[in-house]
Amino acid sequence: MKPFEYLEPRTVAEATELLFSYGEKAKILAGGIDLIPRMRKCEIKAEYIINIQKISGLEYIEDKGKQGLTFGAMAKLYSMETSKAVQSNYPILYDAIHQITSVQAKYMGTAVGNLCVATPASDVATALFTLGAELKIASPKSERTEPIEKFYRDYFRTSLKQGEMVTGVVLPKPLPEMETAFLNLVRTHSDIAKVSVAVAIIVRNGICQEVKIAIGAAAPTVFRTAKAEVILKGQKITPQLISRVAETAAGEARPITDLRSTAGYRKEMTKVLVRRALEKSLEKAKV
Repeated sequence: MKPFEYLEPRTVAEATELLFSYGEKAKILAGGIDLIPRMRKCEIKAEYIINIQKISGLEYIEDKGKQGLTFGAMAKLYSMETSKAVQSNYPILYDAIHQITSVQAKYMGTAVGNLCVATPASDVATALFTLGAELKIASPKSERTEPIEKFYRDYFRTSLKQGEMVTGVVLPKPLPEMETAFLNLVRTHSDIAKVSVAVAIIVRNGICQEVKIAIGAAAPTVFRTAKAEVILKGQKITPQLISRVAETAAGEARPITDLRSTAGYRKEMTKVLVRRALEKSLEKAKV
């Protein structure tokens, strides 16, 4: 690890000013679960480390009733997992966090930090793609929100501009009829997912009214299966249709071959997991 200057801003405004001043030379430290190991391996070279842990008011998880739920940039994964509001209203997000077995990752890592790493293997991001999540982004001069689906540009790349940082996430309140399912494929419980799938669906009288299918670790970014969703929406649910949707979703995947899996296996398991996730969510909906 190369030497760096360590900075501790006390406000979001101060942090964004530092980010703007130092540009690509600076990295934010929240939990450090991803940043520190990668700096030790020299995968990330930073001249300035901006620790946001001393900024007050970023650790919140707030249930806003009909307006949904919001959580801040320093909300820890463990706090999200044990939140009654998350467990009750966003079970798919709970499931995605709950399957993380590392105690250190849960107690030190933050949900927003997990998103900002921009790895396609983020189970948290995969779940949030089905929940209509929006990211709150601050810069020295303004604030904006961005849908999570537009946040990811490529492998390890986000839409953040110089001087910007994610300060929180907003989740709309899910409709009462919506059922969800999250599944991932790992070699061991502590391993990174080879493929992950999240599904959110609304069914009335056996007809699919709304559906979102998100896939992680099978393309340069987490993505929604636009073609598969179109096939399912507005149609009567049948086993044959589910198989067709799963096949289409697998066709939309762009996996790679690496140490954890081959591209062909990932594509095949994408089909399997999409089918299983749809069946699981439909079982909850009693279809």
